[in-house]
Amino acid sequence: MMFSVRRSRPSAWLATVLAASLGVMVVTAQTVVTPPKNKFTPEQDVQLGKEAAAEVRQQYPVISDDQISAYLDRAGRSLVAASPKNLNHPVFEYSFTPVNLKEINAFALPGGPMFVNRGMFDAAEVEGEVVGVMAHELAHVLLRHGTANATKAQKFQIGAVAGAIAGAIIGGGWGEAISQGSQFGLGAWLMKYSRDYEKQADLLGAQIMARAGYDPRDLAKMFEAIERESKGSTPPQWLSSHPNPGNRVQYIRAEADKLTIGPRSNGTGFASAKARFATLPPARSMSDKTNAGSGGGGTATVGTVGRPVPAPDTRYKTARGGQLFQVSVPANWTGVNGENAVKFVAENGLGDYQGQSVFTHGVELGVTRASSRNLTTATEAFVNAIVSSNPGLRVSRDSQAVRISQRSGLGTALAGRSATGDTERVGVYTTLLADGSLFYYLTVVPERDADRFAAAFDRVGNSIRLTDR
Repeated sequence: MMFSVRRSRPSAWLATVLAASLGVMVVTAQTVVTPPKNKFTPEQDVQLGKEAAAEVRQQYPVISDDQISAYLDRAGRSLVAASPKNLNHPVFEYSFTPVNLKEINAFALPGGPMFVNRGMFDAAEVEGEVVGVMAHELAHVLLRHGTANATKAQKFQIGAVAGAIAGAIIGGGWGEAISQGSQFGLGAWLMKYSRDYEKQADLLGAQIMARAGYDPRDLAKMFEAIERESKGSTPPQWLSSHPNPGNRVQYIRAEADKLTIGPRSNGTGFASAKARFATLPPARSMSDKTNAGSGGGGTATVGTVGRPVPAPDTRYKTARGGQLFQVSVPANWTGVNGENAVKFVAENGLGDYQGQSVFTHGVELGVTRASSRNLTTATEAFVNAIVSSNPGLRVSRDSQAVRISQRSGLGTALAGRSATGDTERVGVYTTLLADGSLFYYLTVVPERDADRFAAAFDRVGNSIRLTDR
């Protein structure tokens, strides 16, 4: 009896120690991920995300399908529920939006909005591959990487950051594309995460997956698929803002070995959602609507040139160019990036026509190097360059004084025969920026549609607000 009691006590003590040790192991085995320094508040994250998401929803082909939306929301909410409570700020406003684009891509904005391309579903063999990328994107939100990037650039203010983030996404990064001579590069810099941030999102995403009942190794498989795709002629869009930190697949699998996969709270529905995509119109490509005409290695397209062009919408949306300008444009116009400018184009107003890239209906705002600090001289040089590169175009009315964003400007009227055979009218409006660069606002329309577009051109021009000073 005594012997038995003496044996039982060490056993009980040993069991207690083992249990405590195992408990410690479960808590400490996974990699500790610490958010970077951030001078923004979670409330400001939400503000930024909401403003940028509104722009994205206007520009992207969002899928309005109850079955797909319900699946994505269910999967996203299960990941949020599995997130570390100390990182999941109560003010965050999560949303999970499917987009009918064929590129393998997904992105999340500060404060919670997430967008997932159809191409991600098409590339995935199992549910965990899509959910894994969603967990990775959620980790960026939880760690507040977007505003942590903004914190590094202390001169940028929150009002400018919101539009810059949207600009970096819409059009595949036109903010970055026209950064020469201006401050448009902010948005792309904000959304292009460092390799350290990427590794943090990989590890935290793997941990969230496991708690939500998914095997983190599926995330590694998706990264392998993305890497395979990157060996083609066009790297997946996802990699442009999510660089590989190196040994990504290996360290995710190593992290998975440390984790226990929990029970899955939501039903699958993945196969049904994937099948549902097959019933939708074909997925579009970002290059169909936003690939730069002269600098992007392809021809930009908005609809089909030659088909009827709808009148400008009476509803307007606000677009921003980093810290340089903001402008209101008709809600049914599409933003397209260029070398140093952005176009806002009516449907069927930009694309290939008989082997040429043709822009028939819309506006362009941009920055160019001024030949002189004198506005008249700089404008003449700019207009001459336009005319010389478009043989069918000529000056139809000499420059006249105008106001652009409450500063002195010049307006010059051009006319000529376009590549489609129409007589077209082009308006060129210029003003000097504080750094000596020339800002221009250009309107393009066939003569037959000039009256239909005149009011919209005036409203767009009057809405321009330059903020370089």
